[in-house]
Amino acid sequence: MRVLYFTEKDSPHDRRFLGALSETAHQVYALRQTACSPETPTGITEVTWPGGHPDWSDWHGWQQGQTGLSKLLAEIQPDLVHAGPVQGPALLTALAGFHPLVTMSWGSDLLLQAHRSPWMRHATTYALQKTDVLLADCQTVTDEAARYGFPQERIVQFPWGVDLEHFSPATGITDGRLLRKSLGWEKHFVVLCNRSWSPLYGVDLLAKAFAGAVKKNPDMRLLLIGNGPQADEIHQNLAEVRDKVRFPGWVSKQRLPGFYCAADLFVSPSHSDGSSISLLEALACGRPILVSDIPANQEWVAPGDAGELYRDGDILSLTEKLLEMAEKRDLENYGKRARVLAEERADWIVNFNQLLLAYQIAIQKL
Repeated sequence: MRVLYFTEKDSPHDRRFLGALSETAHQVYALRQTACSPETPTGITEVTWPGGHPDWSDWHGWQQGQTGLSKLLAEIQPDLVHAGPVQGPALLTALAGFHPLVTMSWGSDLLLQAHRSPWMRHATTYALQKTDVLLADCQTVTDEAARYGFPQERIVQFPWGVDLEHFSPATGITDGRLLRKSLGWEKHFVVLCNRSWSPLYGVDLLAKAFAGAVKKNPDMRLLLIGNGPQADEIHQNLAEVRDKVRFPGWVSKQRLPGFYCAADLFVSPSHSDGSSISLLEALACGRPILVSDIPANQEWVAPGDAGELYRDGDILSLTEKLLEMAEKRDLENYGKRARVLAEERADWIVNFNQLLLAYQIAIQKL
């Protein structure tokens, strides 16, 4: 089967999808909506826009993009197009009139972008009307698509999953212990967060909550991975407790298991999410979880099972839960249940078959 994988740019997730597709019998082409220097996996054919990347800042650019995409489709003659996010590559494919279209939601396209303006709602509605099969990474996204009238029987739920061999207690425990020792934190309660430092992900809230919690429990420590546009604000929120925080910056995938396993608690304070990959990685590494009580998180974390929930956006609730988790004596049981949950529901190798199932449904629909 010829597949055109049409995505917004080049992300680690794109590379993972394309890498897995390169190992199938399908002939796969990759097209990026925005200009980038992609790390295209071996076995995937990268294609470029006729005449260069369109200027997407106005409607003329979108018309140019639609024309260019139509030319590429005529040249490649794919059996299907796999496109997403909804209001970008999927919308362009819909405007080009191509079928079958497998639209992959990236979570925020339906949960956030679709609600930002009447135009975005219209674009979302149009793209979904022209979609043959929709890939959703969680029930929350599935429910949102249903509100647009998308048929349930044409939705394939596809939690993206993680590499359970790479992200595991066995892989990360030694590096985790070495990291704690290097920090002098062997006997401390270590909290880890690796969400991006932008308003959507709530890291500013965690910074305030930790600053309050550590004053009541001086044995707490915070490992805050990443960076982002709120860096100045987050550093300011933690200024008074700076000696109890470490900022390692972005951490490579290779080193991440050690960082997860160095922590006693993983926190994701996001205000909106699909099935968060960071959350799934932490579960796979057997870490107890504390997350905001948004719908997508509740699909993975039940209070008292693999972790706990706090009220989204509520600093006091997060502060109290941090202190509560630091006092618990059964955290090891949380971690064991976290790993079991990942093995049951977050195995990338198993879940990838859902993507191939979506392709089969789309072809059969013709």
